[in-house]
Amino acid sequence: MKIGCPKEIKPQEFRVGMTPNAAQEATARGHEVLIETGAGIGAGFENEAYVSAGARIVDTAEEVFATADMIVKVKEPQAVERKMLREGQLLFTYLHLAPDPDQTHDLIESGCTAIAYETVTDASGGLPLLAPMSEVAGRLAPQVGSWTLQKANGGRGVLMGGVPGVGPANVVVIGGGVVGTHAAKIAAGMGADVTVLDRSLPRLRYLDDVFGGLFKNQYSTAGATAELIQTADMVIGAVLIPGAAAPKLVTRQQLSTMKPGAVLVDVAIDQGGCFETSRATTHADPIYEVDGVMHYCVANMPGAVSRTSTIALGNATMPFMLSLADKGWKQACQDDPHLLAGLNVHAGQLTYYAVGKALGIDVVSPSVVIKA
Repeated sequence: MKIGCPKEIKPQEFRVGMTPNAAQEATARGHEVLIETGAGIGAGFENEAYVSAGARIVDTAEEVFATADMIVKVKEPQAVERKMLREGQLLFTYLHLAPDPDQTHDLIESGCTAIAYETVTDASGGLPLLAPMSEVAGRLAPQVGSWTLQKANGGRGVLMGGVPGVGPANVVVIGGGVVGTHAAKIAAGMGADVTVLDRSLPRLRYLDDVFGGLFKNQYSTAGATAELIQTADMVIGAVLIPGAAAPKLVTRQQLSTMKPGAVLVDVAIDQGGCFETSRATTHADPIYEVDGVMHYCVANMPGAVSRTSTIALGNATMPFMLSLADKGWKQACQDDPHLLAGLNVHAGQLTYYAVGKALGIDVVSPSVVIKA
């Protein structure tokens, strides 16, 4: 198979879809790998590293899309990239379609087959291709939130860990999954007073057993959230419904109950955000203010630590990418129901229920598609 990896063009996206190690694994199996020149620079991978791995460097994204059987990326294809997709081509990347009707319709119209990293599952019910970026984003959230809390950036002027005689920041983490757990660990490690909210009692028991007194946890209800955000210096939104739009857990009306200069960090922004006032921002202009509350809503947070993120993502995606290349997408999905769960679009049809529900589009079962 011809595997193509274009340079990411989303603003301030420095990650790359394939590492040189992944390229070497693919070429060793007899596949041809095409890398757009400079695609890996933002993550610290020079063209020469890919050439040494057996890949071929091409000059333009147009050549990558025109030649490759499978496109491997990081972020969802932008409008100009979607125009280059063609019928029968395989796209393997993050998609986050539920809050993005334009991308969804373009992918359907292209006739391509699109497998989304964020909906591939594993035997334990986890999301193995989302997990590494969730870990990165979770660990970044308190870091960027503490920066936003600084007075010069519009925040309350509160130090996360306080100092002797002055209390620490009060941090509320909504969601106790991968993002929330890592966010809570880092925030608590910075000395903050942290409370994690979640609706799963087994998950709350797990957090209590593993982390003990490092941070507190509480069952998540609308009332509990409303009460806790009133005293919070920082609220980290870390909720996820796989493939679906994130629920809105803090309303605009509730902002008036929060402390002036408090910070909202919305890690769910890729799925539409979990705060009513959230809108996607970039690393170049990451924060904005609504009703006295600062919002940090960068849609590709892990791109800020691109080398760590690229290697972590590559470790997770490489086995699936090789399976798709070795077997073709249909046989690979027939052999692995967890990979089949990643199928979102095929040949002009939407194949992921949560996206169809969010956007009001008819859905065809992926199990039907692979038997066709």
